[in-house]
Amino acid sequence: MRIVLVEDDIKLSELLTEYFVSNGFVVTTVHDGGQAVNAIIENEPDLVLLDLMLPNVDGLSICREIRGLVSSKIMVLTATGDDFDHVAALEMGADDFVSKPIKPRVLLARIKNILRQAPSTAIDHSSNTQNSADQSSSLSLNAKTKRCFIQGKEIELTEGEFDLLHLFVSNPNQALSREFLVQQTRGISYDGVDRTIDNKVVLLRKKLGDNTSRPKMIVTVRGQGYLFVRD
Repeated sequence: MRIVLVEDDIKLSELLTEYFVSNGFVVTTVHDGGQAVNAIIENEPDLVLLDLMLPNVDGLSICREIRGLVSSKIMVLTATGDDFDHVAALEMGADDFVSKPIKPRVLLARIKNILRQAPSTAIDHSSNTQNSADQSSSLSLNAKTKRCFIQGKEIELTEGEFDLLHLFVSNPNQALSREFLVQQTRGISYDGVDRTIDNKVVLLRKKLGDNTSRPKMIVTVRGQGYLFVRD
């Protein structure tokens, strides 16, 4: 497995590189945001470990640029607990994020989990039916191409957002717990504090034109999770 580590903290970079190499990874390190995109494209890694605060070009800009160029999983490193950073990273195409200070053993476990995820984790591609749609609404999903349309207009979604929406549409009018959603979309157990699903729901509501303060499409069910409402 190949990792491109984009981190301007030299000591942290050396520590992580040594740890990953000892666990069987091939690691390429980049310390300048301005060099990151070319390094990622050239190496085509399985995973990009990307710090947000970088010299010359920030991590969010790099994430946005490479998302359509490589199929690598992207894990963002953030030094803040600000939800804005987390949501922005996910919106730009990141698959996961980890807050600093970093515990190498925990980070390695998260990396192994994210690398085990296949693009079809939450979607059954064996079906002969390519489109999944709420017949009484204008929402239409194509599971093979992972494209979303509303009234014929394509809505740009990240792979993670599409997988989550497809899961909702496949289980209409059912309250789906965070435990179930995390397991189905990420292949890991819910730890009780991870807010990745919540952040993606916020982004989905925004992109689908659902009222974020009083949503009617993806509704929060207190104590149970989220429910996709069939029109």
